Amino acid sequence: MNIGIIAHNSKYILIEDFCIAYKGVLAKHDLYATGTTGRHVEAAANLRVHKFLPGNIGGDKQFIEMIERNAMDMVIFLYNPNMVNPKEPDLFSVVRACDMNNIPCATNIASAELLIMGLQRGDLDWRLSLERPEEDIF
Repeated sequence: MNIGIIAHNSKYILIEDFCIAYKGVLAKHDLYATGTTGRHVEAAANLRVHKFLPGNIGGDKQFIEMIERNAMDMVIFLYNPNMVNPKEPDLFSVVRACDMNNIPCATNIASAELLIMGLQRGDLDWRLSLERPEEDIF
């Protein structure tokens, strides 16, 4: 499955810890992230991550395009609800795209853990039967 990961700057340590804790599950799937988040995940958890541009210079738009093509199966977007910063990836647009395309999306550590445990249990296997776009993801 294709798992998308985005974190605002203030959530990098949390996403690193999450990826270290669930490395065994995540390593079995294809990971996609905005550029800076992807570098943090790779360095902390030693996982292979397909990286888009950094979120503030278009990575969030690349991420959304993949969601809109139904090429993303799950999204984890850890954001800081106390900070609105135009240099951070656009939370509303990512979550809206997930909702419009029925893609499970977690926006905090509790829901991220629920999704990852469900993924491990096979609760998201219904995504495997969906028709995938024929073009390359990138």
